[in-house]
Amino acid sequence: MKLNLNIQPLNTWINKEGKQPLLIAGPCSAETEDQLVATAHLLAKTGKVSALRAGIWKPRTRPGEFEGIGSIGLEWLKRAKAETGLPTAVEVATAKHVEEALAAGVDILWVGARSTANPFTVQEIADALKGVDVPVMVKNPVNPDLSLWVGALERINNAGITKLAAIHRGFSSYEKSAFRNEPMWDVAISLKTLVPELPIINDPSHITGNRDLIGYISQKAIDLDMQGLMIESHIDPTVAWTDAKQQVTPAALSDIIDNLALRKAEVKNTEVKDKLAELRAQIDKIDDLIIQKVAERMTIAEQIGKYKKDNNITILQVNRWEEILKKTTDYGKALKLSPEFTEKLLELVHTESIRRQGLILNEGIEQPKENLTHA
Repeated sequence: MKLNLNIQPLNTWINKEGKQPLLIAGPCSAETEDQLVATAHLLAKTGKVSALRAGIWKPRTRPGEFEGIGSIGLEWLKRAKAETGLPTAVEVATAKHVEEALAAGVDILWVGARSTANPFTVQEIADALKGVDVPVMVKNPVNPDLSLWVGALERINNAGITKLAAIHRGFSSYEKSAFRNEPMWDVAISLKTLVPELPIINDPSHITGNRDLIGYISQKAIDLDMQGLMIESHIDPTVAWTDAKQQVTPAALSDIIDNLALRKAEVKNTEVKDKLAELRAQIDKIDDLIIQKVAERMTIAEQIGKYKKDNNITILQVNRWEEILKKTTDYGKALKLSPEFTEKLLELVHTESIRRQGLILNEGIEQPKENLTHA
């Protein structure tokens, strides 16, 4: 299924001037006028930055933390823009933020992750944007809920905003990992599948929470054909008032971009195109076989379900599941498949088998409708 959003191409609303990839950079927070303007000059000097970002209003998890310098920071952004020529970008979370940012001549607005998670907040922002021709970027919600992300984009688009992009900044997770927010690339890929024309910009700063991993995530994003990066950069990250660990100096940012391997989304070489077509045809055949074999497995699972019903046996046999899991993950390792992938694949197949057997065992009992919303 595809969504029909009215979206202008990225290059019609932000001037990249041949810069690859598109780069939006600047401090997490505007702290002082000197800090912001000095950082802007250093970023402009790299020749790699297309727009200057800075947090003016900062939604914090707990009260008492620095919540942004407020409206006065907009005047600092105006000065930075006047002196460097860089367009400016600011996060907005209320209608008042929108009005003040536009009045100050801010060029690009973005909706933060916490705001995206609340349809009431998004609608308030959308209502404030009616009749305005300004680019708006929408960050993914805090939790991996594709419908919330899509809904926020639709609300902004319905307000008449056609200069629209998404920002992939990762998702909160209870599981500890090397990242501040889990990338969950599959959710971003699902969004791209729904809206192929929608530009997606990656935010490696918020995904990693660690400046040492920004280059790694940036490369991954570029390899997945994301259209740009939003990276936090501070003149001296060690003294930053917010998110110090994930900010880089303008010089370090320049090095990160220089070290990216840029690859083409389109293939023009006929020989390469033919070889890819041949290999993809092989994959298509294998995919057909996989689906066929999964269908055959489900047929057998249903037969097992009927046998369990006739003999009054429970659906779930824990020992049997553990046996399958161990045997198959070991086999997958031998075939150079990661245990994580094999286990996830097995869980999907196993869950569907249990669902089908449940329908057989509970035949005649009214079943609740399933929620098919992507999570």
